[in-house]
Amino acid sequence: MAARGHVQDPNDRRLRPIYDYLDNGNNKMAIQQADKLLKKHKDLHCAKVLKAIGLQRTGKQDEAFSLAQEVATLEPTDDNSLQALTILYREMHRPELVTKLYEAAVKKVPLSEEYHSHLFMAYARVGEYKKMQQAGMALYKIVPKNPYYFWSVMSLVMQAISAQDEKLAQTMFLPLAERMVEKMVREEKIEAEAEVQLYFMILERLGKCVEALDVIRGPLGEKLTSELQSRENKCMMLYQRLQRWPECNALAHKLLLKNPDDWQFYPSYFDSLFYLLDQSWSPPEDGEHCAEGSVHYSVAEVVRFVEERIKGEDSKESRPLRGPYLARLELIHRLRERGCPEESQLGEPLELMVYFFGKFGDKPCCITDLKIYLHLLSPDQHVQFINRLGEAVPLGEEGEEGFAFPEDTKGLQRHLCVCQLSRALGLHHALDVDGKLRLITELKAHYYHGLRFGKTSLKTELQFSDMYCLMAAHVFIDLWKETGDENMVWRSLGLLQEGLSHSSSNAQFKLLLLLLYCHLGAFEPVVDLYSSLDAKHVQHDTIGYLLTRYAESLGQFAAASQSCNFSLRFFHSNQKDTSEYIIQAYKYGAFEKIPEFIALRSRLNQSLHFAQVRTERMLLDLFLEADIVLSLEESVKAMGLSPEEDDIPWDTMRDNRDLTVFTSWDPKDRHLTEEHRHLSLEEESVWLRIRSLTLRLLASLALLGHAPSQQNSEVANENGVGDKTSILSSLLSQLDQTLQTAAQISEKRTQYPFLGPPSTRLAPALSSGSCQCQVAALQLSVHLHELETVGLDESSELQTQICNGFKSLVVQLQEILNKSKGDVLEMKDSRLKTRPSLLETLVFFVETVCIGLWMASYCAKVLRPLKASLQKKKKKKKDTNTTLPAVVCGFQELTGSLQELLTQAVEHIKGQETGIMALKLASCTLDGHTQEEECFTKAAMDKVQSSYLRSLQEVGDLLKKRAETLKNLKI
Repeated sequence: MAARGHVQDPNDRRLRPIYDYLDNGNNKMAIQQADKLLKKHKDLHCAKVLKAIGLQRTGKQDEAFSLAQEVATLEPTDDNSLQALTILYREMHRPELVTKLYEAAVKKVPLSEEYHSHLFMAYARVGEYKKMQQAGMALYKIVPKNPYYFWSVMSLVMQAISAQDEKLAQTMFLPLAERMVEKMVREEKIEAEAEVQLYFMILERLGKCVEALDVIRGPLGEKLTSELQSRENKCMMLYQRLQRWPECNALAHKLLLKNPDDWQFYPSYFDSLFYLLDQSWSPPEDGEHCAEGSVHYSVAEVVRFVEERIKGEDSKESRPLRGPYLARLELIHRLRERGCPEESQLGEPLELMVYFFGKFGDKPCCITDLKIYLHLLSPDQHVQFINRLGEAVPLGEEGEEGFAFPEDTKGLQRHLCVCQLSRALGLHHALDVDGKLRLITELKAHYYHGLRFGKTSLKTELQFSDMYCLMAAHVFIDLWKETGDENMVWRSLGLLQEGLSHSSSNAQFKLLLLLLYCHLGAFEPVVDLYSSLDAKHVQHDTIGYLLTRYAESLGQFAAASQSCNFSLRFFHSNQKDTSEYIIQAYKYGAFEKIPEFIALRSRLNQSLHFAQVRTERMLLDLFLEADIVLSLEESVKAMGLSPEEDDIPWDTMRDNRDLTVFTSWDPKDRHLTEEHRHLSLEEESVWLRIRSLTLRLLASLALLGHAPSQQNSEVANENGVGDKTSILSSLLSQLDQTLQTAAQISEKRTQYPFLGPPSTRLAPALSSGSCQCQVAALQLSVHLHELETVGLDESSELQTQICNGFKSLVVQLQEILNKSKGDVLEMKDSRLKTRPSLLETLVFFVETVCIGLWMASYCAKVLRPLKASLQKKKKKKKDTNTTLPAVVCGFQELTGSLQELLTQAVEHIKGQETGIMALKLASCTLDGHTQEEECFTKAAMDKVQSSYLRSLQEVGDLLKKRAETLKNLKI
């Protein structure tokens, strides 16, 4: 800095303190410093913008924006102001304003390479591909560098990808991009690998596979060096597309000779063989078989080739490679599928798998390798297979418990693999209850024994024997599901908690604990477990459902809010981050990554989970705050909710959930099927539609409440109020239809595998009657609007209908409350029992009461002016009749009944809290536990007890706040 101090711009020196304050987060000081500077130098634009950044960061968005616009209208060209404005607009999420800035700068300084490239990147942020193409060419004309030219070409490709009309992409954008690249090829100006990659991408999208093949195999293909075997992989893909099976076969065989462990080429090798057999292909009489060399076109040749690779591995002194041995099993599988007799030439699958285990059984990957070929064994070979593997496991002498243990980690891995394969063959599931309990004892003994091998491990490392612990927990879950004995879950929880104490980074322990706690109705411990998983980036979309499904339904409203925020923060930042990734890809010429980033962005925008958390978060905010912190109208306005608009992309919605996140060794008949996935998505979509319609109906109700009171229906229609009730009625009929679909889905009673997708709240919502009750409450608001239009004098029938609706609503609410009564946590025969369904029903009661109260609030708004005008008329006529209109009496009864209901619910919750606090968990009997195991199980029980108390407290607090709002409903 000192060396070039004599040429430093004095403005930089003046601005430096403001930059420092902003960097350190001291925004108030930055604003003060900027104000001081602006008093002396009024025309220092950058100081104004830096002040605007400070204002933006202190929540004064409007002030910041007007200050920024003052500078922007002057069209500055100094680098400091432009960079500062770019930062400010990005923080305001207004990237489109950056393009206007640099458009103006480029007009004033037309030969600036820097401003032109900034303009290009500004267009990239907002996805203006046509303007990007023009900006790229303008840059290339000023500074003829290859990257700028290819920026323009890539922008053409992006126009093709984003074009709604595929024909336009194929006939205009892509051919133009191809011609632009061909011009560079002819002039021999292609310099970088990225340029060849882009040429290949264009040809591939045009379906010109032959031309693409010529490029890859020609001199341009020599530039593809950044990825290992990049040329070969591309050639293989093109041969498959062109269905040139001889070349595909010869290339695969050639590459496997080089590296017999490269699995990706074995499937291509076998596929091509069967295509050649189907076509009865035979080689030409003279010359090469094909451009890639000799072709193996008979099963005998392929069998011989695989056997030769295995012989090569067997004769090696160094560690053999797995590829050829697995290829042999894969070939047997494929020959058996086609019913080829040559299968027998390769040997008996049982012997081959035992042989494979002998060579690779001490590797953790052995289970995943063999698991996919277990179907080659006949059912009567299963026990024999496991016994044969058991013989190959080196175990020491039997101890006091009757179990023999391995003496090193390799022996442990072999024994563990045998246990995993036993479970995958269904041998664990076939055992009776006593057999399963003996198996658990054995697995636990091996787990404890294996801990000695990890004594010196770091905290972040997993223990060698962790999988024994996980498997024992799975067997406990099997017993719980078979016998209904909840003691098995407690034992499973205790065991997993103990496992986590020895192996604090084991994600599978945490995931299974998370699932078990949720099934028991305890959400409190789950938040910390999920946080400790440290889910990164896209995982918030793929595994976030485990958290958000249970949070609100178990009454943990604060945690539910936090859970939604976890996910929403990621989804909202994805939009901004993706733009940055695209810009970096342009800068570094990673053109093939740009369509991938665009695809990722749209995949996340169309995510089912994103739509769910967005909807649930808004509903949750309304249940917790509307008419408590802000009025319903203000809450809806703050959220920017519009009942007419449905922002969920129903037709393009994507299910990004990872439903196989849990490690499982279950046999194939217990796996998650495609049908399960389809049914789960259908159920999730219908439940989301119910919640989304409920949210839009509440927004519609808020707008009704906000509308001016009008006696004259014509005037009301002119003001858009009549239109608002038509929206409300339309949404109600949609909700009715959706509830009919929901009832059909609920009747199917689909049972998913325990480790599969969790069921939605759909079935309990219908069985509790809360959906039906919510519809009834919202339907009443339509009748109330009619009453507002007609008036009290000529509406006796309508008033009777409304009064009956009020009575029916109270009855339905009472029924929901009755269904939630009972002990959520109780001690029976010294055993702890949980009843999470009661807690779920209680939460549905709370939600339904909230909707009932908002309807009552609207009713009060309607009745107040009507009652006041009636009293005025009576005064004029000097009418002494004091009888109130039926609807007013009905409303007073309704508020009284709601008050009683809320008091009753709060009393019930108090009773539950007292009962739970009185539970003596110390007196709980735990069969078959050692002292240490008992300690972990009791700790898990404490967590569940604490969680239930927390849930009841949050539900009770919300009901008390709602009871307070009832007092304002006087008319």
